Amino acid sequence: MKKEDCFYLGKIVKKYSFKGELLAKLDTDEPDLYDSLDAVFIDLRGNLVPFFIEACQLHKSDLLRLKLEDVNSEADADALMKTELYLPLDLLPKLEGDKFYFHEVIGFSVKDKNFGDVGILKGINDSTSQALFEIDRDGIEILIPMNDHFIDRVDRKNKTVIVDTPEGLIDLYLTE
Repeated sequence: MKKEDCFYLGKIVKKYSFKGELLAKLDTDEPDLYDSLDAVFIDLRGNLVPFFIEACQLHKSDLLRLKLEDVNSEADADALMKTELYLPLDLLPKLEGDKFYFHEVIGFSVKDKNFGDVGILKGINDSTSQALFEIDRDGIEILIPMNDHFIDRVDRKNKTVIVDTPEGLIDLYLTE
C-alpha cells in the first residue's frame, strides 16, 4: 500500500499499559467512526506496514486505545511511539454537497464568481492557522483562504471549486 492511496488517521502518542496497548491521537472531527477498526497501516521508516487490531475503543473522546496483534510488551509499544497511522482512501466516509476532503479537490479548477477562471488547485496549505488553497495560474501561485464565506460550492461533476472572494484579492497576486 502506498501513502498516496491512504489518508492520515492520526499519530501514536502514548503507551497505555505494560501489555503493549497504545493511545493514538486521531486527526478527525468524528473519532467514533474509527472505534471498530480491524487493521491499520503504520508508517515505519517510510513504509506503510499493516497491523491487525485485536481491540480498539475511544479513550477520553479524542484518543483511540489500540491493542495491536504481536505488540505485547512495553518494548514493542516503544518501537511504535510517535508513528503515524493511515487507512485506505476507500474507508473515508463519503461527503456530500460543499464538504470535501483536501485530497479530492487537488487538480480541480478554481473559478471566482467575479474574477472568472483563477487556475488549478495544486495543494492545500494547512500548516497555518487558516488553511489556504494553493492555486497555480500559469506559473503564478495564488493563495485563497479556505473560508466558508469564500467557498460558494464544490462541483464534483465538473471538477471545479467555485469561490466568491473579496474584490481585489486575486489581483494582488497578478500585479507586478
